[in-house]
Amino acid sequence: MNDRIITDEQLIFFTEYLQEEERSTATMEKYLREIRKFTIWLGNAAVSKAAVAQWKENLLSEGYSPSTVNGKLTALDRFFSFAGWKDCSVRHLKLQRRLFRDDSRELTRSEYGRLIAAAEKMEKERLVLLMESICSTGIRVSEVRYFTVEAAEQGRAEISLKGKIRTILIPGKLRRKLLKYAQKYKIVSGEIFLTRDGKSLSRKQIWAEMKALCKEAGVAPSKVFPHNLRHLFARAFYRVCRDVAKLADVLGHSSIETTRTYLISTGAEHARTLDLLHLIL
Repeated sequence: MNDRIITDEQLIFFTEYLQEEERSTATMEKYLREIRKFTIWLGNAAVSKAAVAQWKENLLSEGYSPSTVNGKLTALDRFFSFAGWKDCSVRHLKLQRRLFRDDSRELTRSEYGRLIAAAEKMEKERLVLLMESICSTGIRVSEVRYFTVEAAEQGRAEISLKGKIRTILIPGKLRRKLLKYAQKYKIVSGEIFLTRDGKSLSRKQIWAEMKALCKEAGVAPSKVFPHNLRHLFARAFYRVCRDVAKLADVLGHSSIETTRTYLISTGAEHARTLDLLHLIL
């Protein structure tokens, strides 16, 4: 056990392993961030199951939510599996399935409309089209690069992620907007959403541009981030088709349970459902 020390060299090899596994940039950054935090907390001590268990208890005592603690433990689990230290993993906390979401993070259809209007007023043409592309197809922000001129011409994008390929259909109206935008900015092939230097837009840049709309749109910053557009798409799609399995395929989820988390009602919606029961006499 004494040689179980997390080194910078190991983290470099672990990063290469995650890249080979085709993990998203956001996932890799999260794993490495949590592993480094654990390493700092550990100090000069060797990694052990007892140490990980103590870290878990320490996180809880500091007020971290069970889901957050489990997320940190998952990062360690992935590294331990890579390093051959599976015996150092500890049990995750058991979580009761949530009955409803926090309203403060729920982006509504009207708020989405205000964000689009704000971006148009601020003459953020690329951002308008980008938000519409994510919200009307349900793609991940990391999948924006698959929206190419060729994809817009064909009306579909072939997305390859985590060893899986799925086809995303591009709505007719969005397809026309994408081609018009590409023609205006003389983008004849390849990615449509590019920086002024012709590079791919980063997740952080998209996040920052959306946050800059909050004040003008009158939408709480806690609701404005790219992944919330994907959640809005999921809820709208489900209201129309009522098929969670089909939605899971569209979103690219391996588990329907993951898709179900997108469909949890808000606290306000849950309260209205309770009122409809008419059990208060």
